Amino acid sequence: MLDLGRVERPRPEVLRTTALVSPENTITPPPNQFTHRIQKRQPYFFKSSQKISSGHFSPGTPVVLMVYTGGASCWVIDGQGLYVKTAYGGLTSIAKS
Repeated sequence: MLDLGRVERPRPEVLRTTALVSPENTITPPPNQFTHRIQKRQPYFFKSSQKISSGHFSPGTPVVLMVYTGGASCWVIDGQGLYVKTAYGGLTSIAKS
């Protein structure tokens, strides 16, 4: 018999301060057309000078390449409007048909 009188709540968890996304790292509305895909799981960073990643992209994530001036990194926007720095070498161009 199912007991409907008791509700179990999840344990509260305090997120790291890096879980907060500043307005400078958010683009509204988010893009709906993309130029590249992420090849494999790779980290992204909210600031250029960061040493510890702010998160990771999953393989196949579509992104828009916004800034690339040569070198190892670039700035991209994902489908949720997240504007971040990541490795340029981890991107694959989406060919237009």
